Amino acid sequence: MVRMSQDWKVRQLLIDMHGNNGSIDGDPPAAMRYTEARLSAISAELMRDLDKGTVDYIPNFDDSIEEPVVLPAMFPNLLVNGSTGISAGYATDIPPHFLPEIIDGTVLLMEKPQTTLDELLQIVKGPDFPTGGIVQGLDGIRQAYETGKGKVIVRAKTDIEEVRGGRKQIVITEIPYEVVKANLVKKMDEIRFDKKVDGIAEVRDDTDRTGLRIVVELKKEAEPNAILHYLLKNTDLQVAYHFNMVAIYNKTPQLMGLKALMQAYIDHQKQVFTRKCQFELRKAQERAHIVEGLIKAVSILDDVIRVIRASKDKKDAKLNLQNEFEFTEPQAEAIVNLQLYRLTNTDITTLQKEADELLNKIAELQAILGSEKKLISVIKREMNGVKKKFASERRTEIKEEIEELKINMDELIAAEDVRVTITHAGYVKRTSIRSYTASSKDAPGMKTGDSLLHSSVASTTDVLLLFTKKGSYLYVPIHQLPDIRWKMTANMLQT
Repeated sequence: MVRMSQDWKVRQLLIDMHGNNGSIDGDPPAAMRYTEARLSAISAELMRDLDKGTVDYIPNFDDSIEEPVVLPAMFPNLLVNGSTGISAGYATDIPPHFLPEIIDGTVLLMEKPQTTLDELLQIVKGPDFPTGGIVQGLDGIRQAYETGKGKVIVRAKTDIEEVRGGRKQIVITEIPYEVVKANLVKKMDEIRFDKKVDGIAEVRDDTDRTGLRIVVELKKEAEPNAILHYLLKNTDLQVAYHFNMVAIYNKTPQLMGLKALMQAYIDHQKQVFTRKCQFELRKAQERAHIVEGLIKAVSILDDVIRVIRASKDKKDAKLNLQNEFEFTEPQAEAIVNLQLYRLTNTDITTLQKEADELLNKIAELQAILGSEKKLISVIKREMNGVKKKFASERRTEIKEEIEELKINMDELIAAEDVRVTITHAGYVKRTSIRSYTASSKDAPGMKTGDSLLHSSVASTTDVLLLFTKKGSYLYVPIHQLPDIRWKMTANMLQT
């Protein structure tokens, strides 16, 4: 229930919750006693006409009450809000989608059952995640909608801003779906702390009530695009989303494409609206029969009153009315329950007007039940009403190609002169010029019995090639060597 109230998990909220319902940082919701919940407005569209015999009911787990097998659902919730989970050996991952696109696609398929997947893709552009972001890979989307399985890349939405002093900062305003923001910020700050990338001055979370905002402040000489590409490749700023559209259809779990899912929904709606029309037709016919009896009773009012006054009780009055005037049992029941004020001329006019309206309604319902074209027209009208009422802006941007992330480490490493030392025992380290200058009169820190083989100044952007006696060599970028003080011996890298 909590998940249905979280606007970073579902595209259309099904529960309105008052209280703490968790956060995008992975915080748990408050206990039940501290929260209140109710159905949202769009949930009412899922439940609408539940009392009109539109769906079957079955006993619940302990046979205490009956529950619907499936909801009438005036919009395709499975596609709009998506689904994820594992049960009985089957897993499913259906992403959320944009409500107007899904309804327009479903309406097109109703009007033209021969609609191709390419025609549907002109309307349904792709997933629409509640957290926004950028989806890359139209080929993956098409494959997923065709087969039920596919892969796309979901990337955070970022901007590079200039701040005082000529420095720049990377600002993240949208993150990929189901990424925990606190973990993402922590991972980026670890990259800064471990100096895997030089140029990040600070990582902070500036998210507030106005929206999500993560700021990566850069040093003055840093290259922002190179750092952004490194963060995209090495953190959850960019993730892969795998479609696995398994749904229960005809009581069986099936892997389904977009068109198959939409067609299943259309078949369900035809059944729902047919049963709804049958229910309303039956009710209208029953009411028309009652009204017909009331009109007849008023036209012979004096005789009706005489029969009722001569009867012993209500049951006897009903039998006498049926026998003498050929009223049916429901008509006789309505007559004996009639209040005296209803016998005025005004109410006779009202009854006649109601009778005419009921006849029109019966004719309309019979026409719908007799024509699939009219039935589809009614379904379309109801779905378009939902679309108009609950439409919003698309949040996720769709891009055709997957951008290749090229990382030039030279741009991410600050050029700095260091002293590189190698010993006879095969240990190598780099030392800052400052540490070397302060202690250069002494020998470098080494194991007992070891001696210095080589010592020279190199740049952190250089590469060290270490050859063995057998002709093999090690390719070691200088920046990857451990930065150890001149006198220190621990944690040296053995070659």
